[in-house]
Amino acid sequence: MSGHSKWSTIKRKKGANDAARGKVFTRLAREIQIAARSGADPTSNFTLRLAVDRARAENMPKDNIDRAIRRGAGLEKDAAEIEEVTYEGYGPNGVAIIVQCLTDNRNRTISEVRRCFSRAGGSLGEPNSVAWQFTENGYLAFNLVDEEGESKKLDSDEIFMAALEAGAVDVQVSEDVVEVYTERSDLAQVAQTLNEAGFVADESRLMLKPNTTLSLEADQAASVLNLIESLEELDDVADVYHNLELTDEMVAQFA
Repeated sequence: MSGHSKWSTIKRKKGANDAARGKVFTRLAREIQIAARSGADPTSNFTLRLAVDRARAENMPKDNIDRAIRRGAGLEKDAAEIEEVTYEGYGPNGVAIIVQCLTDNRNRTISEVRRCFSRAGGSLGEPNSVAWQFTENGYLAFNLVDEEGESKKLDSDEIFMAALEAGAVDVQVSEDVVEVYTERSDLAQVAQTLNEAGFVADESRLMLKPNTTLSLEADQAASVLNLIESLEELDDVADVYHNLELTDEMVAQFA
């Protein structure tokens, strides 16, 4: 299981209260709003469709989704101007971290992100100081178990073969999930091909994948995971990517 899925497992085990759910909806609304600038129709705007799918997967109310689309498309006058901002830096023990934000106030965002890095003993860097260590890929996840831990009776071998035939560049299979990686430009086509084959992804998005990972002892990794968690708790942070190699031991200890 990749670092992305292991971290998702940690967050699921920690659970989500109402306050956390509200933050998730805020981030998703901003993501939809930015995507809708290129068109309010998810059928012709693939980026918007990905954002809407993510929102639906989090059970975001339809009214919230529709309102975010209208704001992004300029159909509501009270919409705040949201922009995408990316920060790069190093966490404890030299772990490379990229923080993608959606914000209406750059000064507030950079202040909060810098505070998290400083408290953890890390530091922000210049643009492209760590980005070269990552590659943007398409990402599809097919959960093999539901939230109660029951099998969804999906055939991981069939998904594996179908994904490769559809043009995936890498497929990783574990007990809980099948993860499919594609070239950035191939995500829409691979997702559509798998849908037509009867495999509907639980998650579909563009993401940054580290070219190589950094291995740390569990106690050293804990400080990095605390930093990542503190960053993800910020309202303006949409995604956090890192090159820490997560192990089952780390997942069990941190969760």
